[in-house]
Amino acid sequence: MSEPVSRPMKFPYTLSAKIAQFPFKHYVQNQWIWRYYFISVGLCIPIFYKIQKLANSPANKAKWAESQAKEHAEHH
Repeated sequence: MSEPVSRPMKFPYTLSAKIAQFPFKHYVQNQWIWRYYFISVGLCIPIFYKIQKLANSPANKAKWAESQAKEHAEHH
């Protein structure tokens, strides 16, 4: 087997080579948007979970079915 190349390609042709050479660490450390993105995702997950549980509750589904039946009856 040949020895692995220790230096990066002059121009990464494949998508995986481009991803491997992209300086993710530099961007995460030096740009504010990435830090706030991860913080906001962490803060929003519980809120979205609560909204999803409320929207899919049996009482809400029954109320939705009732309003859809009422609307359907009005149009036909």
